[in-house]
Amino acid sequence: MPDFELPESMTLRPTRRPVVGSAEFRSAMASMAASVSVVTARRGEERVGRTVTAVMSLSATPPAILISIDIMSRLADLIAKTGGFSLSMLAAGQDEIANAFAGKVAQAERFTLGAWHQWPSGHPQLDGAMTVLDCEVIGSIATGTHVLFAGAIVDVETHEDRQPLLWQRHDYHALTELD
Repeated sequence: MPDFELPESMTLRPTRRPVVGSAEFRSAMASMAASVSVVTARRGEERVGRTVTAVMSLSATPPAILISIDIMSRLADLIAKTGGFSLSMLAAGQDEIANAFAGKVAQAERFTLGAWHQWPSGHPQLDGAMTVLDCEVIGSIATGTHVLFAGAIVDVETHEDRQPLLWQRHDYHALTELD
C-alpha cells in the first residue's frame, strides 16, 4: 500500500463468474477511443507527470473531473500530499509529449519537452495543449491498484482552435472533419 492516507476506499468484491484474461481485457480497451491527457503535480521543486486516458467529467456543480492513477506511483503520492493536480488535454501533434509522459523518456527529462509554466497553485501548466485545468482534490477512492481522484476545477484555459489528440488501437489519431 502507498505511504499516504486516502480518506475512503472502495472494496471490490470477487466476481461470481470468471473474468476475461489480461490480453482480452487490453484488446477490448484498445478499441475505446480516448482523449490523451497528461496529469502533473508539483511539490517543492519536484514535478512529476504521467500520460493518461482514464479521465472523465464528474460534475458541473462543483465543476469537477475524475482521474485514475496507479496507487503505487510517485504521482499518486504527490497528488495526495499536495491536494491538487493539473491536467493537460493534449492537442493533435503533441504525440512526443504524450510518449514522454507515458514512460518513453526518463521522469527527470519529461518537462524538457513542450513549454511548461505553472498555475498559481504551483502545479505545472503546459502551453500548446487543447485545454489545461488546475484542480483541487475534493475526494479520492482507492480501488486496489489505482486511486480515483476527484478534482474540482479551480482554473482553466481552453483553445477552441485546437483539435484533441486521441488514443485508439495502440496509436495516436486526430479528428477528421465530417462532411
